[in-house]
Amino acid sequence: MDKITQNRINLLHPSVRKEMETIINECNAVLTGRSQVRVAQGLRTFAEQDALYAQRPKVTNSKGGQSIHNYGFAVDIVLIIDGTIASWDTHKDWDGDKISDWDECVKIFAKHGWNWGGNWASFKDMPHFDKIGFNNWRTLINKPKDAQGYVII
Repeated sequence: MDKITQNRINLLHPSVRKEMETIINECNAVLTGRSQVRVAQGLRTFAEQDALYAQRPKVTNSKGGQSIHNYGFAVDIVLIIDGTIASWDTHKDWDGDKISDWDECVKIFAKHGWNWGGNWASFKDMPHFDKIGFNNWRTLINKPKDAQGYVII
């Protein structure tokens, strides 16, 4: 796991950090070729979310507070090819095992109870994964927060 990914995992909600480390390590272990997984986005502030919401073309349907990223229960991933090239190609089989590297990761996330944005009926978000059971911002927005600002679950 690269340092960027580790730093982003360290900002996720404390209850999912170890699990995310496990998921990323499992993904990287099955990707025996040229690709490795990087967490491209994890925790976002409400202000960062609002800035994304304002972008055109549209990149999100969620305002600040309405994204699971705002609570540290979601990540967006990217495949890093040969240590330098970012790829969001969901079909490429970089390790030659006849399964797309992206699909290999989707299966690992699902095994650990994470929802994939590629399964959404509308506005598919291929890089996005969120923790099932904590993927409803309406139940999180009014929860009390701990001293570090994370919702208490």
